[in-house]
Amino acid sequence: MSDIKRTAIIGLDCGEPSLVFDRWPADLANFRRLCEGGQYGNLLSCTPPITVPAWSCMAASKDPGQLGIYGFRNRADHSYDKLSIATSLAVREPRLWDILSARGRENIILGVPGTFPITRPPKGLMVTGFLAPDTKSDYTHPKSLKDEIAQVVGDYIIDVKDFRTENKQWLLDQINEMTDKRFKLARHLIASRPWDLFWMVEMGIDRIHHGFWQFMDSSHHRYEPGGPFESAIHDYYVRLDRLVGELLEIIDLETTAVWVVSDHGAKCMIGGFCFNDWLIQEGYLALKQPPSKPTKFDIANVDWSRTKAWGEGGYYGRCFLNVEGREPHGIIPRSQYEAVRDELAKKLQALRDHNGEVMGTQAFKPQDVYRKVNGVPPDLIVIFGNLNWRSVGRVGNDSLYTFENDTGPDDANHALEGMYILSHPSLRGRGRCDDATLYDVAPTCLKMLGYPVPGDMIGKPLV
Repeated sequence: MSDIKRTAIIGLDCGEPSLVFDRWPADLANFRRLCEGGQYGNLLSCTPPITVPAWSCMAASKDPGQLGIYGFRNRADHSYDKLSIATSLAVREPRLWDILSARGRENIILGVPGTFPITRPPKGLMVTGFLAPDTKSDYTHPKSLKDEIAQVVGDYIIDVKDFRTENKQWLLDQINEMTDKRFKLARHLIASRPWDLFWMVEMGIDRIHHGFWQFMDSSHHRYEPGGPFESAIHDYYVRLDRLVGELLEIIDLETTAVWVVSDHGAKCMIGGFCFNDWLIQEGYLALKQPPSKPTKFDIANVDWSRTKAWGEGGYYGRCFLNVEGREPHGIIPRSQYEAVRDELAKKLQALRDHNGEVMGTQAFKPQDVYRKVNGVPPDLIVIFGNLNWRSVGRVGNDSLYTFENDTGPDDANHALEGMYILSHPSLRGRGRCDDATLYDVAPTCLKMLGYPVPGDMIGKPLV
């Protein structure tokens, strides 16, 4: 690997391998060329497969338990209502750019989730990702870079605001504008700065999947042939392919290892399972005042003297137990904790869908899937129906199954496998390899650049 001098990582949040490798390869000439120049395939994500913590898991080669980050919001302690947002302050493990900075290497980090606020700036520059509130914030390092960005692209878009909207044309326009500007900035930074690691993440692919999947996928319950946005996702992938090609034109591909990588994939979402309503029905959760209509779950309305468990909504479910001596009003004796947890897991895994078929739900104990369990984890991590279903936290629903999203229009859930392409002349023709994980990215980069892989990284080099 001595001929590899630099690494460029093009991150596509939610990039779906079946679309790139199987459905549309004939229309994606630059992705196809990169595949031919190395190896590619499915990339197993973390559990749960969501943006936060997945990108930090990839960059640190550590699992969510080691990071102590189990989602966008996490319990700050064992009180009932204190949640913390997983910003960069929650990431204590060194990520790839930290390791390279310590060795004097130059970095360009653009749009990677989990980098705002900037508390440990890399050697080089950083433009933070989607948790930065706006471009008035200190979202760059150095701070003066903000003015340069404005000169290069005008009004830079960190992320599409309110992407769960019925105004689909506005959403599509915003996604395209955001993506064009991010890649324009990427080309400018690559051409004007020294770098050994370039790592960008584009969020548009995630936003277009959630906003437009129903128009593309004939298995979606709202699909209508010939709909107005039937080609929106296809056309966006073609746009991405062109932008990636323009980026490659200004990179020395003889000395640079190029990745295209996603943190997880995407799939059709059948609907939502009303987790807290089910817990009420099964006698685990009691409310002081039962709602007369669908209502946001309110911790203040819980009767803790009769509650053993409650759940959180999202692309996956988090189940928390009300344990004596741990929660303020816990009622499950410590001696019965594992028995209650096992009982719940067994019931969840036996759930049936709206057609009476076994849903295929998995309920994981954090201690069984992570090497360490830091922070305050859920007692159970619940993947409803192989991610064909999402977790609905709202209560008072007419049914345990809903086909309208409680947080706004959303057509897709995340899939456990994302995608990767790793290309360099020394790797040419390796072909498809589907046994890689997102934990392998950082160790592979270090090995290609000639550095030892830290012993506490959990991935393996792919080369």
